[in-house]
Amino acid sequence: MPYGRHRVLVTGGAGFLGSHLIDRLIERGDEVLCVDNLFTGDKSNIDHLTGHPRFEFMRHDVSFPLYVEVDAIYNLACPASPIHYQRDPVQTTKTSVVGAINMLGLAKRLKVPIFQASTSEVYGDPAVHPQTEAYWGNVNPIGIRSCYDEGKRCAETLFFDYHRQHHLKIKVARIFNTYGPRMHAADGRVVSNFIVQALKGEDITIYGDGSQTRSFCYVDDLLRGFLALMDTADEVTGPINIGNPNEFTIRQLAEAVVRKVGGRSKLVQQPLPQDDPTQRQPDISHARDVLGWNPEVELDEGLDRTIAYFREKLERS
Repeated sequence: MPYGRHRVLVTGGAGFLGSHLIDRLIERGDEVLCVDNLFTGDKSNIDHLTGHPRFEFMRHDVSFPLYVEVDAIYNLACPASPIHYQRDPVQTTKTSVVGAINMLGLAKRLKVPIFQASTSEVYGDPAVHPQTEAYWGNVNPIGIRSCYDEGKRCAETLFFDYHRQHHLKIKVARIFNTYGPRMHAADGRVVSNFIVQALKGEDITIYGDGSQTRSFCYVDDLLRGFLALMDTADEVTGPINIGNPNEFTIRQLAEAVVRKVGGRSKLVQQPLPQDDPTQRQPDISHARDVLGWNPEVELDEGLDRTIAYFREKLERS
């Protein structure tokens, strides 16, 4: 999508990623319609935009049709952490699948480009490492994570079928573990969990022995990838992995957080949840080639920024 002022719809805009994306769009001169049902989104993430002449908030659930006029759509609506998406798995699937149908229908009617925030969870517990976009995944279709994993996989199917059948301009990004300010403190994801536990002086909960790996991408880097993908030529559809390829064990992450926060938090092991992936690392060759994109914020710096955010948040509460 070429530069210039546009009216942009961001679904899930009151969430962690959505609110940061809206900030970037506002900064570059766009008008933004933020849509969120606040199931996991938090209005405090967008309070700083209240009264801004180029920002509008609408409380709406994307599993119901939406009739608005916009120039582009970023579809980020969906609970993204296991604690949240397993709370109402049927609604999670509806948000991914019915929500995608509704947003694709809107994009088709308006003839505008649409971006889908997909996920590395489409790869499941991968048998290929690192994961390339050509890998079809190893996903349990009936497990407790399936509402999210299969919902996102089906959403990708819908996006590409709308592209083939209706010539819709689509952009699909597969997000790998992302962290940074505005993460939900109780979303169950490892970075926020470890930081909050350490700041409170509590023991750090590790599931399994901590040898499972993840690759952590700082939110600023991820959003540069989003905007770069949306601004590519129409024939560039994705899916494109957006993540930091530096791989760490969960134990290494926990030890780094304890070291940075200080205190005497101990690492305590709990049973590994069902279908928890043992490895997660993106191959970002495609993003480098097509988008000229590379992550810039290393884990050490990103953790410092995120710890500072949560420290201030806990002090205010």
